[in-house]
Amino acid sequence: MDKIVIEGGLPLHGEVPIAGAKNAALPILIATLVAPGEHRFTNVPDLVDVSSMLSLLGRIGCPSLGHKGDVRLDTSRVSFCEAPYDLVRKMRASVLALGPLLARCGEAHVSLPGGCAIGVRPIDQHLVGLEALGAEVELSGGYVHARAPRGLRGGRIVLDVPTVTGTENILMAAVTAKGESVIENAAREPEITDLVKFLRSLGAHIEGDGTSTLRIQGRTSLSPAAQPHRILPDRIEAGTYMVAGAITGGDVTVTRVDPRDLVPVIEKLRAAGCDVEVGTDRVRVRRTGGIRPVDVTTRPHPGFPTDMQAQLMALTTLAEGRSVITETIFENRFMHVPELTRLGADIAVEGNRAVVTGVEGLTGATVMATDLRASASLVLCGLAAQGRTEVLRLYHLDRGYEALVEKLQAIGARVERVPDDLRERMAAPAAHRMTESA
Repeated sequence: MDKIVIEGGLPLHGEVPIAGAKNAALPILIATLVAPGEHRFTNVPDLVDVSSMLSLLGRIGCPSLGHKGDVRLDTSRVSFCEAPYDLVRKMRASVLALGPLLARCGEAHVSLPGGCAIGVRPIDQHLVGLEALGAEVELSGGYVHARAPRGLRGGRIVLDVPTVTGTENILMAAVTAKGESVIENAAREPEITDLVKFLRSLGAHIEGDGTSTLRIQGRTSLSPAAQPHRILPDRIEAGTYMVAGAITGGDVTVTRVDPRDLVPVIEKLRAAGCDVEVGTDRVRVRRTGGIRPVDVTTRPHPGFPTDMQAQLMALTTLAEGRSVITETIFENRFMHVPELTRLGADIAVEGNRAVVTGVEGLTGATVMATDLRASASLVLCGLAAQGRTEVLRLYHLDRGYEALVEKLQAIGARVERVPDDLRERMAAPAAHRMTESA
């Protein structure tokens, strides 16, 4: 297993090209099941989660070819209607196979999902929505078994909360259901809009993308698009590098982005004292003065994204005052706090609120990632800290950040990825190990 080693304290300068969005690519790739044939994509990120989704599609009989962001996927045949545990446990987004498989095969058997341990994240809204479309759903043996022996039919679904994957799953099932479906209190994230754009290219009839109400007129059949679909830019990756420029007192420009999807992050960085310039497909972040404290409450889109909460918390550790971070989406999303305190941060957690009192400086240490976005916050603090920081458990980062080390090196970071000398650390004198774990 590898680790990232950072020699911090350097301002970062330069441009970072942003990859395609993981959270757009995953539902779009599985959505190809509703339109048998060959599909083509560009700007597909090279990530573990994407590889897992393509492996899942391959397992059920849909082979793929890919090279440097371009992917061809053939869904002409589906050999199995099951998403097994050994694949689903690695990635929560595998639950998105439920709606498309049900639409394509009339049945689906999907293992209950895994992924980051940031909260319960139940799929009850997925199941209620599919039942409203005529599916019969049973949970047994750790699997969701869904059947539609008389086919799916249109229905009205009112979601209790605007769940992103729930909205996507129901949407993908509804596009070939008989009649009209309406999803109310639907999630409004840009990644859902990209999924709608892709489904429309297959011939689906959908209205209301970008709003809380989606109307779908079911089509008997859908076909692959004539042109490749380009995955939209990853707003979370972009936001992470924007914070990297801010936390190091540097000057970083993210390119190949849609600034409209970054408005909540831009607003908070400006509130923190950064100079932010917005172009057509780029955002430049500079900081020369101190970091001002900011309060943040995570909300569904268009609010501040929960996937940027840990990164913004990293920035506030060096603010000149007290910041309050309130997490309203997931109940376990402060697991990075103990690791940030190892770097010298002053953070007190009170329920779903974290009170961050800025310190004058951070000091490098060995830290361990607990989830994908927590990993990013540790890297950000390591970039700003004095001395050497080692970030362990990189498999989290590999799920969501393409070429992280190379991109950071290109803007001046002293960072490298090396094998984790676990045996050497375990063989260290007991006193040294106690100092490390203090």
